[in-house]
Amino acid sequence: MTSTRPLPALSVLSSQVLDAALKDLRQHPICTSGQLWLGLLERLQTDEATLKTALLSLHGVATYDDLELAQLSPAARLLDEADQGLAAWTFVLNHTEHLLTEDPWSAAVSKRLLHGTPIQITLARPGQWEQLQHKHGASSQGIEKTPERGPESGVLALNDVVQFVEHAIVSAYQDGASDIHFETDRNGIAVKFRLDGVMAAGPRLPDAAKAEEVISRIKVLAQLDITERRRPQDGRIHWSHAELGTVDLRVSIMPSIFGEDAVLRLLDKAQLRQSQQSISLKTLGFEDTVAATLRGLAQRPHGMLLVTGPTGSGKTTTVYAALSEVNDGLEKIITIEDPVEYELPGVLQIPVNEQKGLTFATGLRSILRHDPDKILVGEIRDAETAQIAVQSSLTGHLVFTTVHANSLFDVLGRFHHFGIETFAMASALNGIVVQRLLRRTCPHCMEWRAPTAAEVTKLQGLDMDVPHRIPVAKRCNQCRHTGYRGRFVVAEVHELNDNIRDLMVRKTSLSELKEALYQHKDQVLRNQALLQVTRGNTTLEELIRVIGLV
Repeated sequence: MTSTRPLPALSVLSSQVLDAALKDLRQHPICTSGQLWLGLLERLQTDEATLKTALLSLHGVATYDDLELAQLSPAARLLDEADQGLAAWTFVLNHTEHLLTEDPWSAAVSKRLLHGTPIQITLARPGQWEQLQHKHGASSQGIEKTPERGPESGVLALNDVVQFVEHAIVSAYQDGASDIHFETDRNGIAVKFRLDGVMAAGPRLPDAAKAEEVISRIKVLAQLDITERRRPQDGRIHWSHAELGTVDLRVSIMPSIFGEDAVLRLLDKAQLRQSQQSISLKTLGFEDTVAATLRGLAQRPHGMLLVTGPTGSGKTTTVYAALSEVNDGLEKIITIEDPVEYELPGVLQIPVNEQKGLTFATGLRSILRHDPDKILVGEIRDAETAQIAVQSSLTGHLVFTTVHANSLFDVLGRFHHFGIETFAMASALNGIVVQRLLRRTCPHCMEWRAPTAAEVTKLQGLDMDVPHRIPVAKRCNQCRHTGYRGRFVVAEVHELNDNIRDLMVRKTSLSELKEALYQHKDQVLRNQALLQVTRGNTTLEELIRVIGLV
């Protein structure tokens, strides 16, 4: 252990002081036989009660004295080697399952927290490991204990980082997350998952040096420049796992004040392929009338079908579902995407490669010479792509595409900004789908309540029907204590007719265009969402979060 100047006795430990001590101590071979506990007492110059309170409040790690452990029931057992090298005792105390380990911050413990049932992590004090072994007669032979850490153990540090990244990807895949966020801060790196459209906390590696290694590991997997730390980088990972198969990940590296952050988007290409017999607009949650209108638009011989919404609103999945329903093998279907998110049988799918000069615009020009009937343009991002897509829809092709916009009127504004003539736009468009994804209430813990006076006033002021009761998202183990489980789509589909086209060409006022589009208030997106609230499928809070009441 490196010698340091003793700190003054502390009655209350701050997170910064405790984390700094943990970071330094875990770099030295003292994380066995309860030495980490002794090292913290010596380094911080504090008493046992203060350290015990700080570990529990700041890190959620408990500690017990020898007398408490002596009173345990015979249920205590030593984990076997199937737990992948995690040497720890498990026991029940005060109706809570505990895991006693020499190093609660190891990668093996983080993995168990990520995959196992809720458990209280407990730091072993000197002699407690041997005490349990002597009392319960278990042998540690064949168990790989938490390895010692030395300043020269670069291989061990790399292995910890490799396992940390792998565990994060595996956990995200198994939980159905769409994104993995590696967020660097002053004391290390934390993982967060985007589950059902919202962020959920994952494991943490409280070591600033290891945080850099985690980001470097991701860069290596994505074949990015590990020496470049000042500019953003984008890449892809073709990741294989013995049990999960192959998963493609889109990688974004971004510099921050503490180093770099990384976001990995999971692109499970097999997802749609495995369910191609059942994937449809109905299985995605579209109402029957909305699905029928959308299906009719997808069966037109030519024109353009636009799906719009913010990032993460399910636009690509909707386009794929519509395309799958009309994919009868009688027509040539070509897609150009960035990246190809799902594999469709019998469809020519082209990935954008801007580094090689294959952009949406250049690829779309080439597609037109490849005799297509239906074309999917993953996203319209620029004026050139928009121009070619409109021209394609006017020359006998049916074009499916998506645009990032919040409403129908924002879409028209975007195309006007791209320099598309209003007459050409009105002639090309068959219909526009505006959609959002709402979290579905967990059926195991959902309850009902009466709307508050403020909610009644707000809904009435917007000319919306006030439900007699509103669902409440309680929390349980079935929904990961979020109150929600899964998502479904709500959408308004606008099928353009001659009257709407005339208004577009005349560049009429926004209010007049709205009046023509929304013949009935049930067509409005927020009213459709409120209907789902009335049915108990989602909550009013979720409606406000995703769509808003304005």
